[in-house]
Amino acid sequence: MDIDQLSRKSGCRLSRRSVIATMAWAAAFGRPTAGAQAAAIYPTKPVRIFVPYGPGGVGDLTTRLLADKLGTLVKQQFVVENHPGAGGIVALTEVLRAPADGYTLALIGNGAAISASLFRKLPFDVLTDFAPISVVGSFEMLLAVPANSPYKSLKDIVDAAKKSPGKLNLGAINPGSTQNLSAHLFEQVTDAKYTIITYRTTPDLVTALLRGDVDLGFDFYAGLGGEIGSGKIRIIATSGEKRDPLLKDVPTAKESGFPDYIVTSWNGLAASAKVPTEIVNTLNADVNRALSDPQLKAKALHLGIDASGSTPQQMRERLATDVVKWRSVIEKAGIPKE
Repeated sequence: MDIDQLSRKSGCRLSRRSVIATMAWAAAFGRPTAGAQAAAIYPTKPVRIFVPYGPGGVGDLTTRLLADKLGTLVKQQFVVENHPGAGGIVALTEVLRAPADGYTLALIGNGAAISASLFRKLPFDVLTDFAPISVVGSFEMLLAVPANSPYKSLKDIVDAAKKSPGKLNLGAINPGSTQNLSAHLFEQVTDAKYTIITYRTTPDLVTALLRGDVDLGFDFYAGLGGEIGSGKIRIIATSGEKRDPLLKDVPTAKESGFPDYIVTSWNGLAASAKVPTEIVNTLNADVNRALSDPQLKAKALHLGIDASGSTPQQMRERLATDVVKWRSVIEKAGIPKE
């Protein structure tokens, strides 16, 4: 049977790539499995991506950039649906309830790793009930001070805190968020005592910084970029392994003398673990193809996001590592489980 015949028999218009892949499978192993047959024509209808955050945040913006590019590449719509609340539990539970056919995906990342240790009981195990597809974006924490702050470096902050334990205020949003836990981790690795203040939103945190209520604030570039550009706040360090390309003159915490303070937040796509492996692999290839687009990368970088993919296994290992890391931070900080 040639390519055109196979395409007509399927009842769908197949890409040459998909048909050739299916024919190669059949030639090598005999009759293709149901999963391979499904992957050969996937997707044939819109794919929904459940985002556990509200519109406008880093996770939402990253997903929308990716969804637009995926739609162009595979000639099918990828629809972003925001389902915020309960540490991502609402969104992830709905994905597991949907048919395991690859048409309902979840955005998960270090937030899901945090929830694994922050809640007493979850309706799922993020490490076993989901099939990682690919990391889609990474971004580090920015450590900010008011423009008129006397502190020029992290060493200045830590030295002051050790001289006057509890006097300096660290500010971050939402108890249990990556930002909030990053403040707790900073306290732990610097072996100094601070007062950690929690704010409802990033604008609330920025207002507190501008008033001088917060000595050191923790948030992402997407939330602080406007104030950085206006010169109202200064970034004295970033939390990644290497310098932020948008803040090349700002040292990392590691360079500043605190090698154990590394925080890289990230998001990735995942499906139910029951979705056929062939479909997961098809999605992985398409996602990585989309993330290699120079225009997408440039738009993501403008938001402080490194839009780079991974293999499913690399994403799985990253998720497992973060579960262990943030569990330790939560336990040392004495944060009660919800």
